Amino acid sequence: MSETLNIAKELIAKKSITPDDAGCQDFLIQRLEKLGFEIELMPHGKVKNFYAKKGSNSPLIVFAGHTDVVPTGPLEQWLTPPFEPTIKENSLYGRGAADMKTSLAAFIVSVEEFLSENPDHKGAIGLLITSDEEGVATDGTVKVVEALQKRQEKIDYCIVGEPTSSIKFGDTVKNGRRGSLSAKLNIIGIQGHIAYPELIKNPIHAVAPAINDLVNTVWDEGNEYFPKTSWQISNINAGTGATNVVPGNVEILFNFRYSSSITAGLLKQRVEAILNHHKLQFEIDWQHSGQPYLTEKGMLTDLISSSIIEVCGIKPTISTTGGTSDGRFIAKLCDQVVEFGPINESIHKINECIDISTIDKLKDIYKLTLSKALA
Repeated sequence: MSETLNIAKELIAKKSITPDDAGCQDFLIQRLEKLGFEIELMPHGKVKNFYAKKGSNSPLIVFAGHTDVVPTGPLEQWLTPPFEPTIKENSLYGRGAADMKTSLAAFIVSVEEFLSENPDHKGAIGLLITSDEEGVATDGTVKVVEALQKRQEKIDYCIVGEPTSSIKFGDTVKNGRRGSLSAKLNIIGIQGHIAYPELIKNPIHAVAPAINDLVNTVWDEGNEYFPKTSWQISNINAGTGATNVVPGNVEILFNFRYSSSITAGLLKQRVEAILNHHKLQFEIDWQHSGQPYLTEKGMLTDLISSSIIEVCGIKPTISTTGGTSDGRFIAKLCDQVVEFGPINESIHKINECIDISTIDKLKDIYKLTLSKALA
């Protein structure tokens, strides 16, 4: 049994449902302190964060990740208890196996092995770990980044251990993520009896042409790194529960996943212009959860891609698809951020798992990238 697998099992056994860390960070810190890392505890509210660093020279390469996991869902639907790491049919099962406790284990062992083999390496190594990535993400990495910005500390390279692989382990590296802009839209009409249309104003009917325009709007053309901006409705809610009453309002939840070719401010303006064009009475509450970020293909993407080729024998696709990650915060003080980790097929699902044969490959890719950057 590999040391990376041992540590992954140790971490999975800790019930760290966001934002509870459940002792995961203490376990990681003990390993890092033995290697001579300086540990800076940076808790905020109920969230535990730490920033660990060994060395003071450039380049500084940081591994970033989270110890928190999403809730399990119905326990009876799991093949094995989610916080009892279990090996079954060549896979390690447990909540966090893929997202992202195995990546944390691979961080630790890759650093341990690299330092043992390269005691006189150049540069510095860091780890930035939070327990607030799967939740609202307001007291975690964003707070650590703010503190580092205040003291003008820069990171040269950052590897986020998110599960990026799609079909085959090693097939995808993320070099950025789209921005995310959500809204709660309330269209106001006049409630009344369905048999007296002259006395009512149906907000569902009123908003339908605007929805059609929003669906068919081309917000941008994307660019070399990002697909076109996408607008999607996630929920429409209206009605009083009676079949003979027209509701007085309809509530619509929607989201933009947007590229670097447009801004959140411009998206807001264009949406509200469409609503005003249709002479709708509305209230809108915007929530902006992340700017797009991008690391252009270059040094770090080349380093990790070449490491994946050496370990896995495949050339990864460089992609910006998927949801948000803490990379969006780290990009504020690091020009080169990439995300790479396990296959993401089972993440957030019942029976989350990772193929055991990929666990030490992940560690080897991280270690080889360290070697290419610092040895």
